Amino acid sequence: MPEPIVFLPPMLCDARAFAHQIMAFSATSPVMCLPTGLADTMEQIAREILTQAPPKFALAGLSMGGCIALEVVRQAPGRVTRLALINTTAQSELPEIAAAREPRIVAARAGRFCDVVHAELPPSAIGQGPYRSDTLDAMGDMARDVGADAYVMQARAMQRRPDQTPTLRKMRQPTLVLSGGEDTVYPLRRQQFMAELIPYAQHRVIAGAGHLPTLEAPQAAADTLRDWMQQPLVLR
Repeated sequence: MPEPIVFLPPMLCDARAFAHQIMAFSATSPVMCLPTGLADTMEQIAREILTQAPPKFALAGLSMGGCIALEVVRQAPGRVTRLALINTTAQSELPEIAAAREPRIVAARAGRFCDVVHAELPPSAIGQGPYRSDTLDAMGDMARDVGADAYVMQARAMQRRPDQTPTLRKMRQPTLVLSGGEDTVYPLRRQQFMAELIPYAQHRVIAGAGHLPTLEAPQAAADTLRDWMQQPLVLR
């Protein structure tokens, strides 16, 4: 039986960010999607995820979910059988970006959460493909359901996240770096550089998709993840 798959969604998102992929894999693999607003540090979020995840599992994280996935691998490399990093980064937060989150945190606590959602998930980050409108609608729905309290914890965790470059160099799991070609949050060249640091990693780009390729190009993302799941576990 294929190993279980654990999906980690982006900031202000839930399992709907992987709806098509969950359906695609659910007939053949145990599938879980775990929340990312569990604590205000990456280390604690990863510990919480490890308490809920199966003993061994494939792990796919999108954006903030990818940052958490790297911390999960750092803490428990023997439990993660394979890793998919989707439109994410291994670097710590730049000071100017960390500072820009502060007024958003204040706004969220003051009841102006709608303004925060538009700042954290700007429409400009989404490509011009056929599912753009559906993706924008889903983003708004998910953000409202995740809520301000979880957002504040997520924002703090992103601000404080450690640099995971050393983790990349140590990884031996079959690893997919999956990028939306039109992502403006984490530019393609940065994701390519991350892939080059990971032994045996494959970098795949979905043309026309932006920051949320699992929603913007659902079938292409599912097909690419299926290829990743079929890679041999022993790569050396």
